[in-house]
Amino acid sequence: MSGLTQRRKGGAAATNNFNDDDDDVANLRRSANASAAFEASAGAKTDDNSANNDFDYDNDNDDKSSAKRANRLTLMEEILLMGLKDAQVLRGCILMELSFRKRIATVQEVRKRPFSERLLHVIDDRPTGEVLLDEALRMIKTDSTQSIASWIDLMSGETWNLMSFNYQLKQVRERIAKGLVDKGVLRTEKRNFILFDMATHPVADYSVKEQLVAKTVDTLLSRGAPPTKQTVAMCCAAYAANVLENALVGLNHIQREQAFTKVDEMLQNWASMGDKAKAGGVDDVMAGVLSVYTKMDALL
Repeated sequence: MSGLTQRRKGGAAATNNFNDDDDDVANLRRSANASAAFEASAGAKTDDNSANNDFDYDNDNDDKSSAKRANRLTLMEEILLMGLKDAQVLRGCILMELSFRKRIATVQEVRKRPFSERLLHVIDDRPTGEVLLDEALRMIKTDSTQSIASWIDLMSGETWNLMSFNYQLKQVRERIAKGLVDKGVLRTEKRNFILFDMATHPVADYSVKEQLVAKTVDTLLSRGAPPTKQTVAMCCAAYAANVLENALVGLNHIQREQAFTKVDEMLQNWASMGDKAKAGGVDDVMAGVLSVYTKMDALL
């Protein structure tokens, strides 16, 4: 069964897993239904959103870029904001984000391995300012014998090797949510579950989520300028995590079919480093992570 068919059958059941508040879900759907308004101003608005949301990874040392970096969402935060619950996709996002920030790369070898099997090493160990990214960076620095696919499994705790359990990243979803709270996108609330209280993180700033939804819809309906590789990574990761449906609830049936066809083609092209992907700036790490996504159960 193709990934597209899987989404049409099961995608409607996707929800925002970091937030079970019915009012917030209703607000999200109302926000998504406003996507018709985005269609009228798609050209100019898409360019403005891209300028505001895309961080210049090539110039992250100057003061202006550093200030912008402090406010932008990481790839992991964008996927979580759509409603992610898949551990492997998040770990793949961490690797792509480190690659975008030019902290890791694949080891150059004479014999070229498949992208997902290429070994990773650290090329710049400067802290990124993001706790999860820095923790993953320190782990990768200690072992340059692991491949892209192996690191995704190790950081997700998917290993039988007792010596590798120390590579597992713990409480990733909660820590990303806390980062979104610190940035004012989510808020923390205490909810009573009979015997205990639990912290939940409903959306506090819907404008951020609306911009994310608009950017996703514009990309998958081929509106405006060509997407950056960061936007492509976000769309493909949301697709692999089966939460892309959350951003497309306001589209009609034909538009949804077009969007899923587009992201399916995009994932396959970028995972294999096709011509469009090369023109968009794909690197070995991104291609390797996306190739892992193409083999995930959710897409088969």
